[in-house]
Amino acid sequence: MRIADTNWMQIEERVKRDNRCVLPIGSTEQHGYLSLCVDMILSEKVAIDASEPLGVPVYPAVPYGTTPYYADFPGTVTLRLTTYIALIEDILESLYRSGFRRIVVVNGHGGNGPIMGFLKEWMSRRTDAKVKFHEWWKAPKTWAKTMEIDREASHASWMENFPWTRIPGVEMPKTKKPLVDMVRMQTSNPAEVRQLIGDGNYHGLYQRPDEEVLALWKVAVEETRGVIEQGWN
Repeated sequence: MRIADTNWMQIEERVKRDNRCVLPIGSTEQHGYLSLCVDMILSEKVAIDASEPLGVPVYPAVPYGTTPYYADFPGTVTLRLTTYIALIEDILESLYRSGFRRIVVVNGHGGNGPIMGFLKEWMSRRTDAKVKFHEWWKAPKTWAKTMEIDREASHASWMENFPWTRIPGVEMPKTKKPLVDMVRMQTSNPAEVRQLIGDGNYHGLYQRPDEEVLALWKVAVEETRGVIEQGWN
């Protein structure tokens, strides 16, 4: 259930019965030939698809994250870590004030990982609240399915290429990209990162058959649903 499809009175009544909600977080950054908003699109959609039969409210995805290494790719937006933590804190405080006590943060961007420490700090202050941090694409069952389909999977490759992350009219390369130098990338500045990775894909095929990626999506939705539904005690 999307928060966008509710009003404040409905939420006030709902939290009396069920104090769960979902906050998707993503990023606006280069994804090769795919949408700049891949991480936002996927975190929000997996959250909505997963929560639909549960009726748990899903907030709009936070569209920006921390991605300084892609800063030289046009269209990318990156926040300072201090800014991002402050933003997430303000959102959590608003959710708490609304009555939500069980919050699932569905993350779609690896660069947002540093907020995990902050979430634990926030729960130490709001001791009656619980927050789960779910990185949907690398959750155990989802990642196992990815590896079952094709072990060469990476940022901006086939594993993020779904019908809803493609740009109409944009053709995908047919070749398989070799693995970029990941060790070198760790010490590269934004200009060097752009030169090193070229079109943005780290390695692997750019696209696989829809029947395969939709099978992957099914696993991701079911695994995310389990996180929302279970394990709160």
